[in-house]
Amino acid sequence: MHWRFSFTAICFAFLLAVGIEVPNASAQDIFVTPIPNAPFSGVVKVERSRVMGDGSVVNFRNIREIGRDSRGRIHNESRAAVPASSSETPQLLRVHLYDPQTRTSTYLDPQKKTFWTEMTNHPPSTEPPTLRFASPPGGGPQNEFAKEEDLGIREMEGVSAHGVRQTQTIPAESSGTGADIVITDEYWYSADLRINLMIKHSDPRTGSVTMTVTQIARTEPDPAMFEIPEGYKLPGARRGTE
Repeated sequence: MHWRFSFTAICFAFLLAVGIEVPNASAQDIFVTPIPNAPFSGVVKVERSRVMGDGSVVNFRNIREIGRDSRGRIHNESRAAVPASSSETPQLLRVHLYDPQTRTSTYLDPQKKTFWTEMTNHPPSTEPPTLRFASPPGGGPQNEFAKEEDLGIREMEGVSAHGVRQTQTIPAESSGTGADIVITDEYWYSADLRINLMIKHSDPRTGSVTMTVTQIARTEPDPAMFEIPEGYKLPGARRGTE
């Protein structure tokens, strides 16, 4: 038991030392849709567990701020993971700003006080990639491998959300564990804000993740959230240059 604790502690130390936000247990995330006339801000609370090679489970957490203004511009942070038992604030690694009117993505590096921009070659997305999971049963193509359950409507942070759970059972002969494996994915979608307010993923082989949007304020965020902060430079630019 002591050896397992030391092993997981080393894993945490490595992840934090290299400044990496631990990858999601699934490919899903809280996607902020860049739509106009629906301003809000909030804090995404992330709780993760990862099954290590020796069978031990590592628990860690993360928080990040998100926001959208009336023009549809978005603000999305990326922070390092910290142990679930830690009281420290996760380190801010990067900020993504997006302007749907110009299709411009801007990335801020708070540690180096630098920024860079990219132009996207496709129209702004107006719904999350996972919206199809939050549609009522029968509302989309039938999935032959997963069972879908309508979880109904619930209020989250004063916002109405519709939930759907998908369950897939991997038979023992294919799971690699000698037993049946049940994988679940759950989505709670707000039609008002047009974002998922909660996403859950659980796979006994790899771990689990729960992402929840908290501290929702449906007012116009501070305009500074969507601007490049004063003092930030392009990489390689010398101080005093344009």
